[in-house]
Amino acid sequence: MKIPQGDARNLDLIKDDSIDLVATHPPYAGIIKYTGERVAGDLSSLKLEPFLIAMRQVAAESYRVLKPGKHCAILIGDTRKHKHHIPISARVLEQFLDVGFILREDIIKIQHKMKSTREKWRGTKYDFYLLAHEHLYVFRKPATGEKMSEFRNSVKWR
Repeated sequence: MKIPQGDARNLDLIKDDSIDLVATHPPYAGIIKYTGERVAGDLSSLKLEPFLIAMRQVAAESYRVLKPGKHCAILIGDTRKHKHHIPISARVLEQFLDVGFILREDIIKIQHKMKSTREKWRGTKYDFYLLAHEHLYVFRKPATGEKMSEFRNSVKWR
């Protein structure tokens, strides 16, 4: 079996409607830069707005290659900047709904033993709550001819 290496924004080696499951855990909008300057356009090096544009491309390609009725799962978290919450996960959720996915589940994954949770948090050292969870969104590509009105509250809302 040959496993190609590539970019989730361009899955041109994979045929339309040919995959049973897409599972991904992308980097979070410039929080940890995995490749530095070595890989141009690396998702981990992008600021929030370009990151969201890239995630929409990932969503569209995932939708294209996924068989109707099958699932796509993405694990994504949030961050802080200037002691304020940045809801990356909610914005990524919108990108996947915008391309036509139905939200099947939002599973909350508790983060254990990360740096910020290993430190003793007493409320005086920090004046904000720690982010100690990630979202595991499970999406479903609608089946061919499926009646979408049943899922109107689990799809794009604007």
